[in-house]
Amino acid sequence: MKLKIYLADLTYDTISITSDVFPLNIALVASYCKKLFGEHVEIKLFKYIKKLEDAIEESPPDILGLSNYAWNHLLGYNIFKIALKKDPNILTIWGGPNFPLDLPSQKKFLKKYSEVDAYIPLEGEIGFSNLIRRVIELNSLENIKQRIRETPIDGVITRNKQNEIQYNIPVIRTENLDEIPSPYLTGLMNEFFDGKLTPMFQTNRGCPFSCTFCNDGSSLVQRVNMFSIERVSQEIEYAAKNIGNSSKNILISDLNFGMFPRDLEICSKIKNIQDRYDGFPEQIQTTTGKNNKKQIIQAIEQLDGALRLSMSVQSLDSNVLANVKRSNISTDDFLALAPTIKNIDLGTDSEVILGLPGETFESHVETLRKLVRLDIDHILVFNCMMLMGSEMDSPEYRKKFGIKTKYRVLVRDFAKLSNGKNVAEIEEILISSNSLSFEEWGQLRALDFILYLTKIGIIFDPLLKYLRQINLDAFDLPYEILQNRNKNQTIQKIIDNFISESKDEFFDSPEDIMEKYSDDGAFLKLVKGEDGINILHYFTGLVLINHLEEWIRFTFDIARTLIKKNYPTGKSFLDDLNELQNFCLGMGTNIFGKNRIDEIPQHVFNYDIKSWKDDKTSKKLHEYRFSSPTDVKFFLSKKQFNLYEEHIETYTHPRTHAAELVKRIAIPALWRISIPIDSSYDEKLVFQQIESRKTEKNTYANRKYHPKKEFWVKRDL
Repeated sequence: MKLKIYLADLTYDTISITSDVFPLNIALVASYCKKLFGEHVEIKLFKYIKKLEDAIEESPPDILGLSNYAWNHLLGYNIFKIALKKDPNILTIWGGPNFPLDLPSQKKFLKKYSEVDAYIPLEGEIGFSNLIRRVIELNSLENIKQRIRETPIDGVITRNKQNEIQYNIPVIRTENLDEIPSPYLTGLMNEFFDGKLTPMFQTNRGCPFSCTFCNDGSSLVQRVNMFSIERVSQEIEYAAKNIGNSSKNILISDLNFGMFPRDLEICSKIKNIQDRYDGFPEQIQTTTGKNNKKQIIQAIEQLDGALRLSMSVQSLDSNVLANVKRSNISTDDFLALAPTIKNIDLGTDSEVILGLPGETFESHVETLRKLVRLDIDHILVFNCMMLMGSEMDSPEYRKKFGIKTKYRVLVRDFAKLSNGKNVAEIEEILISSNSLSFEEWGQLRALDFILYLTKIGIIFDPLLKYLRQINLDAFDLPYEILQNRNKNQTIQKIIDNFISESKDEFFDSPEDIMEKYSDDGAFLKLVKGEDGINILHYFTGLVLINHLEEWIRFTFDIARTLIKKNYPTGKSFLDDLNELQNFCLGMGTNIFGKNRIDEIPQHVFNYDIKSWKDDKTSKKLHEYRFSSPTDVKFFLSKKQFNLYEEHIETYTHPRTHAAELVKRIAIPALWRISIPIDSSYDEKLVFQQIESRKTEKNTYANRKYHPKKEFWVKRDL
């Protein structure tokens, strides 16, 4: 008997590919299964919805296994329904971390999703292979769905004949990971070098930390197991040889990359590959380790900017960190390294989660204040998502901290399936607790938005640097914008609308969302970007496209107020601020208008602001005085012009092209290029210089997306 097995790690691709990485998870399961059972199994892998739907229709499998994550949960469930309608005898297997921790919730889960015959939590290789062994031993597919229920299977959760949950050992982990044959080196991944997906690798599994908001925080996976360094190196080199014209990036799915001593050697191996394969990989997306930052910095330094340092704190409040079990992560140690990181010019990101249990309005503000003081490049504040399989999702934890939630559509995660069913993924968001009200939540979301806009790209970098150099707290700038927004009608409307839309996108239940978007008219609003967009990105794009000059002027007005308050006689500071404002306006004037390339703003400056801004030392602005007042012109290149033109052509709906602007385009690449008009000025050479300038990488969203241009044109006519 030869089993036909389909394994899928599905991604939505209605608008763009939302999970745009190689399906390493199912490929590892398939590779191990093929090693054990050889000719007894025929396994095919899938990433795209339509390919799997077509395969099920043309030649249904004996066994269908799907990954289950927060971003493809309802998609997988509805694919099971499509498969079972075609052939009710298909054995259906779900696997992944998106599964409850507590037994009562597990029972509810299996009762709700009765179409699923077996569930394999966490690591899948051994559990899946044990199930396949059971099927092979039965030597017949007749009544297989009932026969696998007869006795429990190690590493698999099933139902017994009385429809009650059963298992012996629910989770079995592979200690020697090299026992799993490499899906890259055996050719299983070849079909996914399709120009759309990013190669994904894993150097280790497990996480020694127990964060309650994460479904990798379980005690079941605290032991960290390793793939060999040689294998990891061979896999990345295999990708370098086969990448072609695809994305030059890679993703390492480790939860704490760089934290272990051997990661230094892995980075050295990657650097060797970069040197031999034209810089591949150009960028490495990963989560750097939560401790041992000095070593992580050493690892990152080897890779010439391909890897950024993540200084994700989630919160800097000791009470909050204790509540979410992050007190064993040394935030003080790695925050103390921030000056060193800046001096060696490493890019830094820090993630914060809004609304963690015990968080208050004041503690969240204080976390942001500390990060701004450290001059972290990108401060990314996320809503607190209730992940199935995390401790925070448990009924006891919710009750303990008075957690209240609402629901919304996951951005771009929706599709119309072959059976006509509209499917949209849903996320559950914490919107209040016994320490934070919903009203406070809305105000903090607005502060997060203002901070994001203040720190995005380089437009406000000169102002932030100047405030620091005159010993003012740079965080007061975004905070006072929030508090004084009523002083400018346009700014107030933008911020108040942001708060309103952030609240209005929520639903009271998942059923409300499913009912609404089952209607084709409502579903089309998702497709056109009228509903279900990233609110933060949309309002950021809205300001950049329509209100940037007014936002710049208001921001500098707030800065003047701060200076007058702290330095009542500081006229020279205000004079400097006027120059800085003109420089920022020069960079940001008319960067999206039709005549933007022909309009060349020009201002007179006493100081070389660009050189001062780029200087990593502590030199003051006045140390960069021009020999005489100097005109500076601000140019846009043809590359910059075309970058936005292509964006408009792809995203024609106003809300969508504003929301996708931040995601698709490296914002630093949008700003005008400052050129002093001095004795060496030669306009022909200037144009050659700006056209040859290297395009900025998008450090806000490094992944390569492939929007369906024809899809938008068709629906926006």
